[in-house]
Amino acid sequence: MELHRPEVAAVEDLFVAHNPRSALKLGQARGTAVVAAMKHGLVVHDYSPRMIKQAVAGYGQAQKEQVQHMVRALLELSGSPSSDAADALAVAICHANHMDRL
Repeated sequence: MELHRPEVAAVEDLFVAHNPRSALKLGQARGTAVVAAMKHGLVVHDYSPRMIKQAVAGYGQAQKEQVQHMVRALLELSGSPSSDAADALAVAICHANHMDRL
């Protein structure tokens, strides 16, 4: 955050995972990111997985591959981003789409 100096942060709301250990790890990672952003004075916006998928793929139940494909198309990337990178970029796209409503 010190290097890139973002103006705002956006994260995906937690969802119920099938594996409790995975849910715990995701919660810890998300909490760490939120605390770090707030420590740097950033406002943190939360978006549900459904909102993010809707913003990127036009369908709130889109599969990971669909999100990956649409992120590549929307951002005119030369290659497909990794699944995790596509998820992060999808959150950013969702936030950009909702900025005028905030």
